[in-house]
Amino acid sequence: MNVNVKPLLLIACQLIIFSTLKAQKQSGSSSGYPTPPSNKNMLFYLQRTLNKNTVVYELNYNNDSTINQQEPVKAYWIQYSDKGQRQPLSGMQKKHSYGVTSTLIDKEKLSFKINLIGYPKRDIYLLKSSSGGYKTYINVNAKTVQMERIFFKIDGGSLINPNIVYIEITGKDIKTNQEVSERFAP
Repeated sequence: MNVNVKPLLLIACQLIIFSTLKAQKQSGSSSGYPTPPSNKNMLFYLQRTLNKNTVVYELNYNNDSTINQQEPVKAYWIQYSDKGQRQPLSGMQKKHSYGVTSTLIDKEKLSFKINLIGYPKRDIYLLKSSSGGYKTYINVNAKTVQMERIFFKIDGGSLINPNIVYIEITGKDIKTNQEVSERFAP
């Protein structure tokens, strides 16, 4: 019996590559981490390898239901390690780690550029969406995406200066509505 080995080797190599890619994807940011309950004001959330506690970023409205122009985004913890309790960020966390800065970029449209204090190198845009509410947008892999999640892979360091191995940003491509993610070293 004369068997052509090349097609079998090709299939075996493809299976190995597929298995490796699938394992890498499963070990990423969403594996084993809870998704916070959605609400109409939630913009995106941040998780890290230290524990499953999650920082949620949402719109900050004034009492008259207008967006707060000085602080359009507020953040709080969901303490999954403590029965899912909601807790505010501490002053130190706001100022040094998980807070945001904002700049009004269009007064007429009430559009903002925001940056995470812990990683200010990437601009995030808070814009009114076609549905009337606000959404956050960021460039991921040369595509504009509606941002949903940020994940920090941390390996040692200290609370004040953690060793960040990579950051992963995930969202939906505004043109195709497909999930897009980008993983990069800070």
